[in-house]
Amino acid sequence: MQALLGTTVPVFIGITVFLMGFAAYMTGQALANAWKPFWLAATYVALLGFGDRFLTFALFGGELLSVTGYLVDTAVLLGIAALGYRLTLAGKMVSQYPWLYRRDGPFGWRAADSGDPGAS
Repeated sequence: MQALLGTTVPVFIGITVFLMGFAAYMTGQALANAWKPFWLAATYVALLGFGDRFLTFALFGGELLSVTGYLVDTAVLLGIAALGYRLTLAGKMVSQYPWLYRRDGPFGWRAADSGDPGAS
């Protein structure tokens, strides 16, 4: 597992999941709050992945140029950014357009019922 991650599992969890994961979550929230498309997160998360690799190398002696480590870190961070983006976007759609949408789970929304039985 260490060869795949380029570091130990506890360092991966601490740096990637918690520290940089928080930054990725906030990135997703910022994009959703600004009504930006999610594909922009790929660029920002790629940069976070580089920062993650550097912190792992500088603080814990992990492998700096681990391609698989970078790809795993970036994939995890992209997933966390997607979580923050979708949660925030669903909340914004429901709160800003309550006459159009109702919450449908934590990540989605659905069209609100108009109350008119003849409407479809």
